Amino acid sequence: MPRDTRTITPADILPLDQYELIRNDKKQEALARKKLTRIAVGPNATVLFENWDSMWLQIQEMLRIEKGGHEQLVDELAAYDPMVPKGSELTCTILFEVGDPVRRDAFLRTIGGVENHIAIQIGDIVIRARPEGDTERTRASDNKASAVHFMHFDFTPEAIAAWKSGQGNAMLLIDHPNYGHAALISPESREFLARECF
Repeated sequence: MPRDTRTITPADILPLDQYELIRNDKKQEALARKKLTRIAVGPNATVLFENWDSMWLQIQEMLRIEKGGHEQLVDELAAYDPMVPKGSELTCTILFEVGDPVRRDAFLRTIGGVENHIAIQIGDIVIRARPEGDTERTRASDNKASAVHFMHFDFTPEAIAAWKSGQGNAMLLIDHPNYGHAALISPESREFLARECF
């Protein structure tokens, strides 16, 4: 698995029978990784920073569930490889979670456009999120936000240096008028993501 190429190719994907042999180990690795990549931002948002391994696992799991073969693999690579950080960015999946379906629907209708109100701040440096361009995440007809968002944070060399320095606080910010919350990104998470993404 040539992780250092920062892309997932068909050659990286295991046949289902081989994947089954290592699946439990890979799921345990994912649980350990989430301790460093999962952050709650306010009561309803969970941020999962992505890396090569998380996207590889997602593709393998989708193939395992749907068993669509090579044709499905093409689609899965097109969907998930763009979320592998390419060397000067962080990427994440943001989930807006409310247990009750009626309350969830009402909540999502209050945060339309939230994808334009997300940033990482390191000291005085602010990196605004760039939504993955796969689909619109706020429905035009009623301004309802999607429950799932895929985001990129494009780092300048200065921002990468600030992130790697460990100095100051790093925070994930959501500054939507109806959902304003921030969460600290731990030094351990910064160190892990620096190794994985930059």
